[in-house]
Amino acid sequence: MRLSFFIARRIAFNKASTFSKFIINIAVAATAVSVTVMILATGLVNGFQQVIQEKIFSFWGHLHINQYQPNAGPLTEEIPFTNSRTLADSIRLVPGVKKLSNYATKSAIIKSDKEMDGIIFKGVDQSYDWPQLQRFLQSGKLLHFNDSSYAPEIMLSTVMARELQVKVNDKVIVYFIQGNGLPPRARKLTISGIYKTGIEEYDKTYVIGDLNLIRKLNDWESDQVGGYEIMLKDYHQMDTMSRYIDQQLLPPHLFTRTIRDIYPNIFDWLQLQNQNEVIIIIIMIIVAIINMITAILILILERTNMIGIAKALGMRNWNIQQIFVFQAGYIVLLGVLIGDCVGIGLAFLQQSTGLFKLPEESYYMSVAAVSLDWAEILLINVGTFIICLLILLIPSLIIRRITPVKAIQFK
Repeated sequence: MRLSFFIARRIAFNKASTFSKFIINIAVAATAVSVTVMILATGLVNGFQQVIQEKIFSFWGHLHINQYQPNAGPLTEEIPFTNSRTLADSIRLVPGVKKLSNYATKSAIIKSDKEMDGIIFKGVDQSYDWPQLQRFLQSGKLLHFNDSSYAPEIMLSTVMARELQVKVNDKVIVYFIQGNGLPPRARKLTISGIYKTGIEEYDKTYVIGDLNLIRKLNDWESDQVGGYEIMLKDYHQMDTMSRYIDQQLLPPHLFTRTIRDIYPNIFDWLQLQNQNEVIIIIIMIIVAIINMITAILILILERTNMIGIAKALGMRNWNIQQIFVFQAGYIVLLGVLIGDCVGIGLAFLQQSTGLFKLPEESYYMSVAAVSLDWAEILLINVGTFIICLLILLIPSLIIRRITPVKAIQFK
């Protein structure tokens, strides 16, 4: 029985016709293409989400601590509270907290010699995470703080600089909205630097300046702030850290929000990319399955005569099925390995050269970012192999319906 199994297996595939060899090659190619597309899809989605999240976190941190305001939105000005050094130090000592800085925002209108635009003035101090902002600096320099008063400088985005037709070292007038029927208060400020995050919500809205200027305009005390901006070591811990700080450290009048709570639209949009990834993977697996089913059916039909002889020699249906399933497994494995080489190779090529560009106004980045997750690649390989083999057991059941007498006569 064991001898007849290996004889049948050798006859089955060593003398395959030109057409069946062509079909096998097509099946291998289809599997390879499917695996390549799945690897690139997961890498591109991971890279896209990682770059966008890094830009959001670098500009706004992971957590915000403010006085409670019902229905507060991203552009709502904060209610000031006293900057307690004890509270700030206790938060900094929490494992997982990387940095804590002070900030406040204020609505304003910025005017150059030729244009004007509405903005949100984000006031920060020397505790701000300047290395993170340095990454986005296109020209000029960071703010230079004045110990005696406030820094008469601002940083704005390339988008805003283009709209206002200004450059580094140009002077602009900023009219700060006071509210309560009071007239705006104007300040002439110098553009010290121009940044670019690539995220439209930030670049078209925010100007960065000195927190002390907001304090003077709002008649705040020198130790009052609009909020704390917290950078974490691991952004996956945002929700856990937010609950812990809120419940264990903060006084009743303060509360914590994650940046996901503040900008839910951006994170919902990023989450949608996971659905696109799943759809692409399902489609590619279906393509691989269809090609493999076609290949194994053609091989079975071409070997009907051999199947009849094997049955006449006493081989069981399952043993004959194994011959074709093993061959199909070899085809799938070969396709997966080729797909890995091509997919990972293209991913590394994009990482090293940035060959494929993107319109930044639509995707918030100028180069397609790729981030490979080896666990996901392993899952793609194992999942494709197992799913294809399980599905291929179905067409192999045709072998059970083949009778030896008719099969031996089959030409």
